[in-house]
Amino acid sequence: MKQIRYIFTGEYHSSAKPMIIGTTLGSCISVCLFDTRNLIGGMNHILLPGTDEFGQTGKDTKYGIYAMELLINDMLKLGADRYSFEAKIFGGASMLSTISHKFPTGERNINFAMEYLDNEKIPIKSYCLGGTTSRRIYFHTDTGKVFVRRYKADQEEDSVSRYMVKNKNINSQFERKDRVIIFDRKE
Repeated sequence: MKQIRYIFTGEYHSSAKPMIIGTTLGSCISVCLFDTRNLIGGMNHILLPGTDEFGQTGKDTKYGIYAMELLINDMLKLGADRYSFEAKIFGGASMLSTISHKFPTGERNINFAMEYLDNEKIPIKSYCLGGTTSRRIYFHTDTGKVFVRRYKADQEEDSVSRYMVKNKNINSQFERKDRVIIFDRKE
């Protein structure tokens, strides 16, 4: 049986040994990175995109830039080959409909993750983004498989926001693979 490690907002974890990394997401976003050559995987839990309001990251891993750099560096220390990385991204829900239009944190997080991975030339192999409900994800560090459980079934959950993909013109980057398995919990 594989060890399970849960991470929370602003945390990240990677492993060269087979294990499962889990987290729960609302408007936050998680990037799962997998080295397909060395079978090393890692995941982070990003609260906010980019940097803080002053353009600084300091040492606060809740910000996207710092969280991504730490995750990549941690995986490299374990022997990962940066050129064998593939990514899967999750989260970015619009959790509070009354303020989401004024402060679209989920949407901004999705934009950040896609732009960062595009700039770093890390291919996005699958995703489960947007919608209005939370998800719990379980990432297997030795296979790259991700299991997703949504807590309230919602038709929006089945596709990434068309606005995000259309504006970023990155449709060609996305491939739906059978390595993301979604379990709906109907309540």
